[in-house]
Amino acid sequence: MPAPKDAIAARRRLTNKLIAGREAARLRPFFMADAKLITGDGGLILGADAIVGAFAAQFREPGFIPYERTPDRIELDADGGRAAETGRWTGGGVSGAYMAAWRKVTGQWVIESELFITLSA
Repeated sequence: MPAPKDAIAARRRLTNKLIAGREAARLRPFFMADAKLITGDGGLILGADAIVGAFAAQFREPGFIPYERTPDRIELDADGGRAAETGRWTGGGVSGAYMAAWRKVTGQWVIESELFITLSA
């Protein structure tokens, strides 16, 4: 069994791969049902279904350019059931910082919330 930080980093790499492949439906297992996502422009998306729907809508756009999240740091809580991931994201000439809160649910790391901040366009 991989260490928690390695497992989270691997799941992040897989989400990047799914985004590059425009595979919105396959992103669903990475989010808690009540996940929250704050977009780079400050918009709020509530719930895994809505988040996956937003991905699907982006992927249908003719000019969609995949973006990638690159973790700088992954920190675990004392109990090993939650983690904070911070890093940089980039794509389509836009970039910024992000933070993701992960929770271990039934042995699997899932995203409970993400915050993206656009810093350059």
